Amino acid sequence: MTLSATAGRSFWILDDITAIQNSPAPKAPVAIFKPKDTYLIFGGSSDKPIPGLGQNPKQGVTFDYYLDKAADSLDLELEVMHNGRLIRSITNKKPKDFKTWPGGPSKPQVLPSKFGYNRFTWDFRKENIPAIDKVFVYGNYAGSRVGPGTYMLRLTLEGLTSETQVTILPNPKVTASNKDFEDQQAVLDQIEESITAIHDAVNEMRSAKSQLENYAGLLKDNQQAASLLEKGKDLINRIDTWEQNLIQPKQKTFQDVINFNNKLNAQLMHLKGYVDTADPVVTQGAKERLKDLLAMWKTFSDERDTIVDDEMEQYNTLYTQLGLPAIIMKDN
Repeated sequence: MTLSATAGRSFWILDDITAIQNSPAPKAPVAIFKPKDTYLIFGGSSDKPIPGLGQNPKQGVTFDYYLDKAADSLDLELEVMHNGRLIRSITNKKPKDFKTWPGGPSKPQVLPSKFGYNRFTWDFRKENIPAIDKVFVYGNYAGSRVGPGTYMLRLTLEGLTSETQVTILPNPKVTASNKDFEDQQAVLDQIEESITAIHDAVNEMRSAKSQLENYAGLLKDNQQAASLLEKGKDLINRIDTWEQNLIQPKQKTFQDVINFNNKLNAQLMHLKGYVDTADPVVTQGAKERLKDLLAMWKTFSDERDTIVDDEMEQYNTLYTQLGLPAIIMKDN
């Protein structure tokens, strides 16, 4: 990095020489180099530095790795592990099915995979939260940030793996105990697991609803299927009512939050942002709020199980009893 100094001169800053220190070693087809211990400091520079200005280090763990060939057309994957558990996976490919919208997920990170030395910064964050198509949420789909500790970085290319470890140190300006960080991580894990479960459940129920609507259109002129169509209509209404307690589809911009109240998923998103801060001490109010939201989700989760195990099962049984074909063709 070059920065301007007085009288038109300049000076150089070389803040990470990991790759140089490891360069004399024999080069493996894929090799990840151990990064220096990293402080858990939030903030830092963005991916788009301002021309002419110095760039602060990015938030996260910056590390170097070597590839003996260009891997743009190959599958390169980084796995971040903690206590034997996978907490983040990043690849060199843009997800083919990725899409976003106002209030939707951010563009996912992608690993550089050129021949030779590459550099990447893992932003301290765990796996992203799955989204619900076209649903606006006034919150952050990014996973929460980790706490201090030792993490494994595993890089895999065409079955070849290289591993190293990184130590994340607590911010020296934050006064907190290991127990504080552990409690914060436990609360964040509960929140994210609940949001993920809600979004997965809504996506599954929307798929079921789409199938019901499709069959309703195909069978609308079949008198034999009248009872099935009525059952499907009731089931669609119940799914809609159930879903409306979990998400707010009427919100399209941040201003709509005023007119259409947040539902359970957005309330959990807000709580995630409140807890995921540099100060790891979780307030009693946050813990009580989480307890209330988890109780609400338990109620709707049980209702979802009832819909699937009882009403959908009854629909499937009636469909079978009527002897209707799986593939329905319209008569010419």
